[in-house]
Amino acid sequence: MKKKQGYTDQVCRLFDRPGPGNTEATLEMIRLRADQTGISGIIIPTYSGKTALAAAGIIPPSHIIAVSGVWGAEKPNEQPMKDAVRTRLLDSGIRVVTATHVFGGVGRAVRRKLGAYQVDEIIAYTLRIFGQGTKVAVEAALMAADAGYVRTDEDVISTGGSASGIDTALILQPANASFFLDVRIREVICKPRDF
Repeated sequence: MKKKQGYTDQVCRLFDRPGPGNTEATLEMIRLRADQTGISGIIIPTYSGKTALAAAGIIPPSHIIAVSGVWGAEKPNEQPMKDAVRTRLLDSGIRVVTATHVFGGVGRAVRRKLGAYQVDEIIAYTLRIFGQGTKVAVEAALMAADAGYVRTDEDVISTGGSASGIDTALILQPANASFFLDVRIREVICKPRDF
């Protein structure tokens, strides 16, 4: 990174396609930018825990905040992350957040029952114009901030993906959900070009 007269040239990796095949390359870019910036909060969304475990092979586990969905996120009365995996993550030093999706909680229930989209889902669709991973990265950062796992006055690296794995990484300043419009996306480290 070279700083010149009021601007910075920065590398952004653009993947040809979205998907879990980009996970390792995304993690390598995250490690590089984290080393360059000194950012130690790295948010990895993970339903099963698999992506967070993969991240721990490349990024110090103490820097990882795994963000998981709540009970009933996929099916009523079920937790997508198995207890044994959660224990393994925690034992390795990874912090685990389990929280309601900011862009798909009560608003999704209203849409399912009444067929009317709410503001939270409209925001989600708007963020998806940059790719599914961008929406997930912003949402996971809000969830981590609401749970108190990241500060809202310090930048983090937040990631997202398209169904499984990760293919997007952003440097951003998180906010609590009730202050969503205070989120600041500072850099795009990588993302799919076509999605």
